[in-house]
Amino acid sequence: MMFQLPSSDELYDALLRRDAVYEGRAYVGVRSTGIFCRLTCPARKPKRENCVFFECVAECLEAGFRPCKRCVPMQQGQEADPVVAQLLEALEKEPQRLWSEKDMKRLGHDPSSVRRAFKRHFGVTFLEMARQSRLRQSFEVLEDGGKVIDAQLEAGFTTAGGFANAFAKLLGVLPSELQQDGLLKADWIETPLGAMIAVCDTQHLHLLEFCERKALPRELAQLNKFCRGQMGLGRTAITEQIAAELSAYFDGKLQRFETPLALHGSAFTKQVWRALQEVPCGETRSYGALAVQMGRRSAVRAVARANGANQIAIVIPCHRVIGADGALTGYGGGLWRKQKLLELERKSAMAR
Repeated sequence: MMFQLPSSDELYDALLRRDAVYEGRAYVGVRSTGIFCRLTCPARKPKRENCVFFECVAECLEAGFRPCKRCVPMQQGQEADPVVAQLLEALEKEPQRLWSEKDMKRLGHDPSSVRRAFKRHFGVTFLEMARQSRLRQSFEVLEDGGKVIDAQLEAGFTTAGGFANAFAKLLGVLPSELQQDGLLKADWIETPLGAMIAVCDTQHLHLLEFCERKALPRELAQLNKFCRGQMGLGRTAITEQIAAELSAYFDGKLQRFETPLALHGSAFTKQVWRALQEVPCGETRSYGALAVQMGRRSAVRAVARANGANQIAIVIPCHRVIGADGALTGYGGGLWRKQKLLELERKSAMAR
């Protein structure tokens, strides 16, 4: 049976006491510094409003927090396994590297053994941890006023050709099989939260997702089937429109998108997505509240499934759905992005 975290207030009290009862079972992420710690960390205690609590290291990393160098919350895994320690040290030295299984073999490690070791200690594989590190660096580059191309390099796309190869791999085809004059065209759009893939025709936006979303290959395969294999690379006027609107959104100047959408789902699923678009910028809803808003009080689970099936991120704001207790719930683009999006929208709404 998994350990159930107590309330955030109780965990904050434990943090102030440096209570060892929660050692290895709870961690605190500090929004003001971007780091996560053990509850026993000897560092100066953060303010309550800057704290968010997690059950495991994997959740902290997914939310975009870096491990504290004072309390070293990942130390237990390092001490228990020399392989883990060596790879964590290598990652710290080269966080921007596009790590692969070949790199593990070069360092003398079996990739499957590494995968099991990291999953056992941290709940996330080494390659997933490395990808999260690159994405976090991408965000930090832009936060520090860096150029978009610098963030793009940090995230892993170095050329249009590199994107073509990555996209073809996601789609499950050879790069040569991508249609030059496809009915649907895909391109990437850089944002402060990492690269997104946009798939458009000449009239509608069909897909907008962060590049590492796990459901992306399946979503692309469905779209490729929808257009009978006529998917290619490039931009349309719709791509330019959504890119411009995303830029204004991240600048805090746009709160409602006007790009026309092509919705691929059942009638009920489309109803949920339209209800999501009615949630004002700067506000949130629980699944239950969204079901009530739709007049479908008993359909909470169905609403949750439809929310998770959304393939037009940000524009259809599934990130505005939180738990009934106010806690952040799962998000395909990563909980750290969800937190950043909600913070951005609260600031935007307050500036109105």
